Amino acid sequence: MSYFRDRVVVVTGAGAGIGRQLAIQLSGQGAKLALLDVDKAALDETVERLGRPANSVLASGVDVTDRGAMVECADAAAAHFGGIDAVFNNAGVLYSGTIADSEYTDIEHVMDVDFWGVVNGTKAFLPYVIASDRGNIVNVSSAFGLMAAPGYSAYNSAKFAVRGFTESLRQEMLMSHKNVRVTCVFPGGIKTTIARTARVSAAVNHAEIVETFDNTIARTEPDEAARVILHGVERGRGRVLVGRDARVADVLTRVASAGYQRIIPKLRAEK
Repeated sequence: MSYFRDRVVVVTGAGAGIGRQLAIQLSGQGAKLALLDVDKAALDETVERLGRPANSVLASGVDVTDRGAMVECADAAAAHFGGIDAVFNNAGVLYSGTIADSEYTDIEHVMDVDFWGVVNGTKAFLPYVIASDRGNIVNVSSAFGLMAAPGYSAYNSAKFAVRGFTESLRQEMLMSHKNVRVTCVFPGGIKTTIARTARVSAAVNHAEIVETFDNTIARTEPDEAARVILHGVERGRGRVLVGRDARVADVLTRVASAGYQRIIPKLRAEK
């Protein structure tokens, strides 16, 4: 029997990319789904791809930065399904720009979605997950939550914060609610539209960012990423690395410690 069969699972950012593939694969396992995305049209497309009756999936065009709406969504999903067993806090955005060139509002936007969206999703659904006898909280960080890179300070900050928040939550659950498994996911470059929809500073060439991401960085397909994530969650892992680049970042930061911060600037200077 599939691990998620008949479990009630929430996925944020389910309108595209990893979130959409998580929804598809969870549906294939027989999970009951509450899907969230601020882009309701994209979310409706995900539901259509599931090939299930629309009334068998709860789809909500909710913005994860809206704390009140997230709490209402959690209450509605629990009432609809009779409880909640797992939450995948996956929604995220990207921003590129140096600290000197970035506006406060751009940094705040990334923190609001990528960090506070995870906090809001965790806090809103956690009481229901604790009440389940088979709970999971899965928060998506990034390989950029393992190591920082120049030009991505806002994204790095949010993803490092997700890592710290999730690792603390895992320890708290081990101490007081051992039925709740907590997993932090660190994807490398995944072939999604995140670079195309990213905000950039005025000094950054957006087209170059997209070209570099699509042709050099993004090497893992979203369906493979979802498969790796679900496998790790099923095994109860506290940390899931997705893609060879994420594994390299993990090893590099362990071996080189702070020394890795000299590598990327040196490589860029040599180009």
